[in-house]
Amino acid sequence: MKKIFQIGDKKHYKKEILASDTAAFHNIEVHPVCATFVLAREIEWATRLFVLDMLDVDEEGMGTKLIINHLSPAKVGEEIGIEAWIISLEKNELICGYEVKVGDRLIANGETGQKIFKKEKIKQILG
Repeated sequence: MKKIFQIGDKKHYKKEILASDTAAFHNIEVHPVCATFVLAREIEWATRLFVLDMLDVDEEGMGTKLIINHLSPAKVGEEIGIEAWIISLEKNELICGYEVKVGDRLIANGETGQKIFKKEKIKQILG
């Protein structure tokens, strides 16, 4: 694992909200806005950008936690911007904070956790 980041380092990621990103279950739309589970995917990706830079060729990351405070809707056609930053990096565990915004409007905030393992160890864990 490459130790190339420090506490407070940031990554940025943007994504346009599509009709396929709305809150729907079993093909029934609940609300025509970005679903919390879609935010989860995009937040995971934004914080994974750190992991991708840190991995050695024989390593991979695994999520350990995802906390989402979903505060405001993001509508279809709007662009969300995710700013992620490192809260802690101890041994093989990376903890990130993040904010999701549309312009200046706060959509969500929270925390993610990821651990970096040797791919062989992951195979053992998964059986």
